[in-house]
Amino acid sequence: MSLIPSFFGGRRTNVFDPFSLDVWDPFEGFLAPGLTNAPAKDVAAFTNAKVDWRETPEAHVFMADLPGLKKEEVKVEVEDGNILQISGERSSENEEKSDKWHRVERSSGKFIRRFRLPENAKVEEVKASMENGVLSVTVPKVPERKPEVKSIDISG
Repeated sequence: MSLIPSFFGGRRTNVFDPFSLDVWDPFEGFLAPGLTNAPAKDVAAFTNAKVDWRETPEAHVFMADLPGLKKEEVKVEVEDGNILQISGERSSENEEKSDKWHRVERSSGKFIRRFRLPENAKVEEVKASMENGVLSVTVPKVPERKPEVKSIDISG
């Protein structure tokens, strides 16, 4: 959750969260990442995919609102061993020459969200499911090792 609203691009970010990769990019808007000569708005159009990240004693749970998308249109990947990446694309409506559009408010285009996972994440056991436009990604945690305590008998 953001503590400080961002004044750059309307995105919220948390400057105090070392795991957040959702930071302001001064070059955003020039070219879309990975695409040459593609306008950034095509990639950034759906970047407002809202994601909640909560930590339970057993796992890190990510919930992403992706209304209207099918699971085949969404990719969940772990790259570099500790970066969870959620990406996908929502296609725009086909325009008919006889159609007269009065308002277009639903966004379309590609989106990508990336999160740096903490060291206690079991990235080999990540599970994802999608139901009613909500993507749920569960990253189990390595159980905390409790310090071994050995009682010593006192003689005398």
